[in-house]
Amino acid sequence: MRLTVVPMLALLALAACGERTDAPASSPAEKAAAGAPVSDATVTAPAGALTAADLRRVCRAGLAAIHGQEVSAIAVDGLEGEVVNLSWRAPVDGGRRRGQCRVDGDMIVWKPVDAPTVDANRWMNRSGDPVTRYVLDGDAVTINTTLPDGTSASQTVELAAERL
Repeated sequence: MRLTVVPMLALLALAACGERTDAPASSPAEKAAAGAPVSDATVTAPAGALTAADLRRVCRAGLAAIHGQEVSAIAVDGLEGEVVNLSWRAPVDGGRRRGQCRVDGDMIVWKPVDAPTVDANRWMNRSGDPVTRYVLDGDAVTINTTLPDGTSASQTVELAAERL
């Protein structure tokens, strides 16, 4: 009997050394953001990925979707290399909100410029941040957002390059 108990205990001990299955699964937003850079360094899109006009269009549509604004309310204040400076009317106090936007592959990454704390003025590309992607089809810009809880939303706007 002892000869049977010892090997059974050894098997149970080895089975307990296997992979844990109680670890929480990654959310869709975390999976999507896993390949995104986590630094504030400017990420350069591949050459020929977007023209300056398309970059401005994508950023306007993206920030409008992110902040619940009409695209016409988002103003392009300037372009610094691959980073677009934007502003819009603050819905609560009527002041101006400002942000920066860049494109990394098919992802729109943005950061507030005038947040009340220095730590809040960061690129929104960390785990737990919503993931925003775009698709260009002629004048149509489709913005797809995945929230950290896995819910998603899609919005398509017609935005011709000439209207910038």
